[in-house]
Amino acid sequence: MHESFLKNFTDIIFLEDEPQRADVIFIPGNGWPQMAQRAAELWKEGMAPWLLPSGRYSVIKGRFGGVTAEQERYPGPYATEWEFLRDVLVKEGIPESAILREDSATYTYENAIYSRKVTDQVGISVHRGIICCQSHHARRCRMYYQLLYPETEFLVVPSDTEVGRETWYRSERGIQLVLGEIERCGGQFHQILREKFL
Repeated sequence: MHESFLKNFTDIIFLEDEPQRADVIFIPGNGWPQMAQRAAELWKEGMAPWLLPSGRYSVIKGRFGGVTAEQERYPGPYATEWEFLRDVLVKEGIPESAILREDSATYTYENAIYSRKVTDQVGISVHRGIICCQSHHARRCRMYYQLLYPETEFLVVPSDTEVGRETWYRSERGIQLVLGEIERCGGQFHQILREKFL
């Protein structure tokens, strides 16, 4: 019986699509390099002409929380998530001319809000977008970006960081992260839905 519960939770949170050609690759802010590294691979494969890392720092911490993996390769210091993600992309061989800038967002919904402002300002029509995010963050990222780009097809190409689809329920941290995402997918949408529909 518990397998069906695990499958339901897993299917809700962990999304993954096959990459296809897109207009922009979005990288929501964080301190993990894996998502920007994956985005760089996709760019080199010709999947999109633009990369848009997004993020100032965590609204909870009030500062950039630091690099959480491969610190020796990315010693910083970095003032913002965008600055860190840009450095990852550049070290992966991406020209700075292909990297857009959004360094104001302090939480995921703002990543989507301010990314939309950036693409509008530079005149990019986003018919299809790729989101490179943490695997356990996939559902919420897609929901937020879809709200801001209602006519856009979004493909999620995630990276495992602390947990993955097959192992999340085997650690206290994994359970905390994934069930926390389920709570946030509901809890954070109360006000958004009221603003949109009431």
